[in-house]
Amino acid sequence: MVERNDPAPDPLTVLLKATADPTRRAILTLLAQEGPARVTDIAGRFDTSLNAVSKHIKVLENAGLVTRRTDWREHLIEVRLETLGEIDRWFAGLRSIWAQRLDALDDALALERDDDDDHD
Repeated sequence: MVERNDPAPDPLTVLLKATADPTRRAILTLLAQEGPARVTDIAGRFDTSLNAVSKHIKVLENAGLVTRRTDWREHLIEVRLETLGEIDRWFAGLRSIWAQRLDALDDALALERDDDDDHD
């Protein structure tokens, strides 16, 4: 049997996996809009068990998207929007590629229009 030693996933992969689930995205949105909340309060907003919501929060914590602050017996969950910058940087790279392609298309169409005008 071959033993695999997969390297740790890169931060972007972890973030994309964590945000792939609609419930986790909804939790992030809720926290971003309303601020820190107790786990039980978050769970009360979803049609799922407290245990399931806790697991979603744990995934978000592991990805660095939320932090947990303990105040006596209360666990407050806070969103860390700055962590999403990694995703934004990746999308910015994609946007620049598409911008270059669209610029090249504009240039090609302008050249074709000029050629058509020259033949008239």
